[in-house]
Parts: sequence; structure tokens; C-alpha cells
Amino acid sequence: MLKWFTKRKKNETEEAAQEVEQAEPTPSLDDESGPLPDVGEPELLAQEPAVEETPAPAEVAEEAAPPAEPPLNNKKGYFARLKERLAETRAVLTTRVDHLILGVKEIDENVLEDLEEILITSDLGVATTGALMAAVREKIARRELKSPDRVRQILREAMLRFLLLPCPDRSGARPYVVLVVGVNGVGKTTTIAKLAHRYVSEGKKVMVVAADTFRAAAVEQLTIWSERVGAEIVKQKTGADPSAVVFDAMSAAQARGMDVVLIDTAGRLHTKVNLMDELKKIKRIASRELPGAPHDVLLVLDATTGQNAVSQAKLFHEAVEVTELAMTKLDGTAKGGILVAIAHELGLPIRYIGLGEQMEDLRDFDPAAFVEALFG
Repeated sequence: MLKWFTKRKKNETEEAAQEVEQAEPTPSLDDESGPLPDVGEPELLAQEPAVEETPAPAEVAEEAAPPAEPPLNNKKGYFARLKERLAETRAVLTTRVDHLILGVKEIDENVLEDLEEILITSDLGVATTGALMAAVREKIARRELKSPDRVRQILREAMLRFLLLPCPDRSGARPYVVLVVGVNGVGKTTTIAKLAHRYVSEGKKVMVVAADTFRAAAVEQLTIWSERVGAEIVKQKTGADPSAVVFDAMSAAQARGMDVVLIDTAGRLHTKVNLMDELKKIKRIASRELPGAPHDVLLVLDATTGQNAVSQAKLFHEAVEVTELAMTKLDGTAKGGILVAIAHELGLPIRYIGLGEQMEDLRDFDPAAFVEALFG
């Protein structure tokens, strides 16, 4: 089984390395100790359009506009939504475990091998699967696994232990600065919009920073979102130095008494060294202009990518010391087991999960509810 997975993992790694970076080539970066480019005054917008006399392209407006939201009293509760969204993951993991142990009188080596295969093919990975199997074998050795039905409970308890990682509360900082990072297409910009909506709804003054200056229409998209949720925006024109945008934002946030600052960054491949170096520079500039910033580095991951998400998390964590994770696109994927793998292998807490496209569908992650929905 291990040889089979190693071969599969090698193929996935080779495929990930062949991805094509969607952003434009990164201009050469100035040394941090050198002078920052003359970027002039930051452009701050609250309710005014970002680009005067030039309407945003139709496709941008379409992408950025949130879908119509049903009345709040018609929405399902958190647990019901979570259980519904985890249906496909439950089908490839817990349902298969149930079928495996159904009618089995004794857990022998054949059953354990089949169980190991189920866990690995459910995107739990080799390391996490090994830890789960060790928990099962320990109970067998102690003669505490008298009934095959106990396998389910052992797996459930072990997964919950892996997921119970506290998220430090640094939101007392003012302004509270969050650097949002991740590869292309994971949903960074919409995650920022949903976070901004949440903080604005709490009565906080929110600023979003358009430090993704390379992707076509990225600034326009973020501007549309900021207008919709009632947040201010700091931006530069396309192609500007992202670090200069962040430099302006830190000054503006302090001058204007912002409560929360959310920094959008260009999507980048985790294997591109020069782009990861740019993230390091952005982080250094933020810290230099506002001691302690960024207070959190939020890595956005796409649940549908499975084991590739583990590789992304490792390399981003090495580059900028990720403090928390947001897992998007959890609805409609059979790879929800990746949350358990990342928490166990990297020890990084999951702060948010995406359960849909509505503004309220970015939810605080509840480990107990997740495991209950997965095994319920």
C-alpha cells in the first residue's frame, strides 16, 4: 500500500510542478533597505467608484457581484449546512468504513489493510493515515476493541484530537492586519470580501488593500467588492510594486483609525521562489511601518485540490509563517479529509471554512461539528 501511494504521490507532485503561473511576470524587487518607489498619495475609496468614467468590464462585475441572498430566516443552521456540504466526503470515507466493518466479527489484518486503503484514498495522506491506524492497532493490542463498531469511534476521536488546534486571538490589535496568501484560483479575493462584510457588519472600520497588481482586473474586482460591503480600499494602478501599495496602506490605516486591514496578494505558485520572496518583502514592509503587522497570515486553500493543498501549506508556511487557514470550496468535494491531514501534519489551525457562495457562507471552523457531520 505504501509503495502504491508513494508512486501516486510522486505523480501528483510532478503534475503540480508543471502548473503555469497565471500572473504576469514579477518586476524586479527593490532591496528592502533601499528607498521605496515614489508612488504618491494612496487612493482611498469608500463608496465612490474606483475608476472614474471607466465602467468595470462586464465579466469583472459578474465575477465580483455576490449572488442574491435569501432571507436570513430561511437559511439552514450551521450543522445542517455542514453535514450537507460534507456528503461527498462522507461517502468516500465514513460510508466505506461502515461497509467494511458491517457484519465483521473480528478485526484481522485483512480488515486493517482495507481500512488503511480507505483512509489513504480519502485524502488523509500517509502520515495521518499512519497515526489513525496506530490508534486502532493500539486498541486491538490492549484488547479494548472488542467490537468492530468501535473502529468508527476510535477514528472519530483521533480526528477530533488532530483538529483541536486553537486559533490565537490577535484581533485586539488596532488596526488588526491580516495578510491573505495562496495560489491562483483558490478564492482569496472573495474570502477577503466575506471577511470584510463580516467585520463591517460588526461595526468595524475596514480597509482592503489591493496588493495584487499583476492579475488582469484584480484591482477592479476588489474595488467592486469593497463598495458592496462598505469597506475602504487602497490601491495603485496595474503593474505597481505591491510592497509600495502595502506601504501606503499601513500609513493610511493608522491615519484614518482603521480597525481591520485585509491585504490581498497576487496568486502565485508555491514553487516559484521569486514570487514567494515578494511575499516576504510585503510582510517585512508591513512590519516596518506598523510594528507587529501583519498580525495574522491567512492561507487560503482549495479543498478540491486534495493532497496538493498540503504541499502548498508547507511551502507558504516556510516562506511567511502562516498562522491560520481558510479552506474554501468544501461544498461539492469528496476531499474534505484534507482538513484533518493538514491540521495533523503541519499543526496549523483552520480558522474558516467555505460552505457556499453567499456572504455568510464563510464560517468559523468548529472541529467538533465537522467530525460530527462527517461521521453523523
